[in-house]
Amino acid sequence: MGLLELFITACMPVLNMLLVTGVGSFLATDSAGILGKEARKHLNYVVFYVFNPALIATYLAKTITMESLAKLWFMPVNVFFTFIFGLILGWIVIKVTGAPLKLRGLILGCCSAGNLGNIFLIIIPALCKEKGSPFGTPDVCQTYGLAYSSLSLAIIGFIIGGIPLIRNALIGDDAPLRVLRESGELIGGAAVPSVTLIMGGNLITGMRGRASVPPSVIAGVAVVRFVLLPLVGTALVNAAVRYGVIRPDPLYQFVLLLQYAVPPAMNIGTITQLFGVGESECSVIFVWVYALASVAVTMWSAFFMWTLS
Repeated sequence: MGLLELFITACMPVLNMLLVTGVGSFLATDSAGILGKEARKHLNYVVFYVFNPALIATYLAKTITMESLAKLWFMPVNVFFTFIFGLILGWIVIKVTGAPLKLRGLILGCCSAGNLGNIFLIIIPALCKEKGSPFGTPDVCQTYGLAYSSLSLAIIGFIIGGIPLIRNALIGDDAPLRVLRESGELIGGAAVPSVTLIMGGNLITGMRGRASVPPSVIAGVAVVRFVLLPLVGTALVNAAVRYGVIRPDPLYQFVLLLQYAVPPAMNIGTITQLFGVGESECSVIFVWVYALASVAVTMWSAFFMWTLS
C-alpha cells in the first residue's frame, strides 16, 4: 500500500479516539454536569483497580505462554528505553527553557512516561479492523495487538498464561472455569470507553484553566514526545531487528515503534488529580500536547506501517 492509503487507515483509530474524547469533554462541561471533577476521580479509581486489570489480564492470558514470553522479552526493555531517553530529553528541556522549579517534575514525567497502555487499547483494535491494515486478519491482529500493548501494564495475565494448569482451567471453549474469564472480559470491556471519557474530561479542564505554563515548556514537551523520541525509537527498533534481537513480526515491531510516539501518560494527570498538586498545570500541558497528538500519532502510525508493509 502507498503512504497516502496507510495515512488514511491510521486516521480512523485516532478519529475514533477524538470523537469519544469529545463526548467526555462535553460531559465535563458545566452545562452537562455529568463528568465533573469528583465523578472523574471516582471513575479513575474504578478504571485503575477494576476495569484495566480485568481487560489486560484476560487478553494476556489468551496469548501469553512461557514460550511466547521468552520471545517477547524485548518489550519491557523497550519500555525502559522510552523512560530513560525521555528523562534525558526532559532534563534538556528544563535546562533550555529555564522552567520554574514547580514544573520540573511535571516536565520530566510528561517527557519520560508515555501513554503506553490506554491509547494502545484504543488505537490497536480500531486499526486492526481497517481493511488497509498490514497486520493480518482483524481477530488475530486485535488479540495479539492488545496482548503486546498490555505487556507493560500487568504483574496477573502472566500468571494465568504462564502456568499450564491455570491456563487450561480458564482459557478455551471447554475450560471448566471459563465463566471467570468471560466475566473478566465483560468487566474489562468498560476500560477503553471509560478511560477515553476521563481523558476528555481532563482536557476540558486545561482548556479553561488559568494556570501559567510557559509556551516554551509546552513546545519542548511536544518536540520531545513527537519528534525526538520517535526518531530515537525508530533507530533502536530497526537496529534490534537488523541484529536479530527481536523477531520480524510487523505487529510486534509496530507496537514497539509506537511506544516512542505517543503523548504523555494519562496516569500523570490521574496522580496530580488524586494528590491535588499541579493539576491545573498538567491539564494545560495535556490539552496542547494531546491536540498535537491527533496529528502526530496519525503521521507516525502511517510512517511505521509504511516501513513495515
